[in-house]
Amino acid sequence: QVQLVDSGGGLVQPGGSLRLSCVHSKVIFSIWDMGWYRQAPGKERELVAVIARGGSLNYADSVKGRFTISRDNTKNTLYLQMNSLKPEDTAFYYCNAHHRLGVSYWGQGTQVTVSS
Repeated sequence: QVQLVDSGGGLVQPGGSLRLSCVHSKVIFSIWDMGWYRQAPGKERELVAVIARGGSLNYADSVKGRFTISRDNTKNTLYLQMNSLKPEDTAFYYCNAHHRLGVSYWGQGTQVTVSS
């Protein structure tokens, strides 16, 4: 079982920045995708960004050029740097670990609100 603890959300004005963190159990990155999802009220959960098992980075079109996913293997921490935030980025953000055999684990989520 992989444990994930999200943090870093908050209230920010449009154009501002936040960095989300996800401290997780030690994993073998070659067999786990590590990513961030978000869910806005009344909408389905959607992929924001992922570091795939092979190391490639993938982003939702809506966040390309504004968000950056990264990880610090020494700290077992996954990050999501979010810049140029927009009101439509408002959502609950969840860290995810997805095993190549299909098992998936989630963090508890952290709220991001972009509003003036």
